[in-house]
Amino acid sequence: MTGSILSIDPARFEVLTFDCYGTLIDWEAGIYDALRPILIAHGTPLEKEAVLELYAGIEVEVERREPFRNYRAVLEEAVEEIGTSLGWEPTSTERRALWASLPNWPPFPDVAGALRALKQAYRLAVVSNVDDDLFAGTSRQLNIGFDWVVTAQRVRAYKPDLLVFEYALETIGVDKQAVLHVAQSLFHDIAPARQCGLTTVWVDRRRGRKGSGATPPAHALPHCVVPDLNTLVSHMVQT
Repeated sequence: MTGSILSIDPARFEVLTFDCYGTLIDWEAGIYDALRPILIAHGTPLEKEAVLELYAGIEVEVERREPFRNYRAVLEEAVEEIGTSLGWEPTSTERRALWASLPNWPPFPDVAGALRALKQAYRLAVVSNVDDDLFAGTSRQLNIGFDWVVTAQRVRAYKPDLLVFEYALETIGVDKQAVLHVAQSLFHDIAPARQCGLTTVWVDRRRGRKGSGATPPAHALPHCVVPDLNTLVSHMVQT
């Protein structure tokens, strides 16, 4: 069952693993800002939540296709299929709009300070559905030295595939009982991380809003819930 952050023993953990887009980076803002002008240009403006819901279903469908596609290709296909669903065909520039803008998607305001504070006490990792070169742009914005970066490109699989978490655990090389996974998506992260035996913290970035936004709806029970990373820091880093 979901519990309070107080149920997590900070001394038990050596490594904190983070989802990136949606947890550290405000990907809903990034996605909508990239797609909105395209939708307007084609005469199909949609409200933000409708855009995010449409995107969520399409992205997952594309990621599941065989053979594996890198994330740049996934994002191009997602734009193309959004257009198909709304009755238009994107230009080549519009197809590239999501991945071209991704390195500039903004971090949440609490992220920089929280990561610096957590790094004083733990080793940190990112486990993300992204390509290495796209994350490199994001990394410059986060401005923190992660001890490990595990991308879909390296695993050749996308979360919620358990292979991603198994690869991450093998790469990190510590007992899973000493790893705390922190993420916003119940679908991509909390459910599969729990299946792999990880302790999970759900960062409820959409609190107060209906629906699941840019991630498909999912039923999963994190070990605890926090509204932001500052709440995590206040519990995990003893001063």
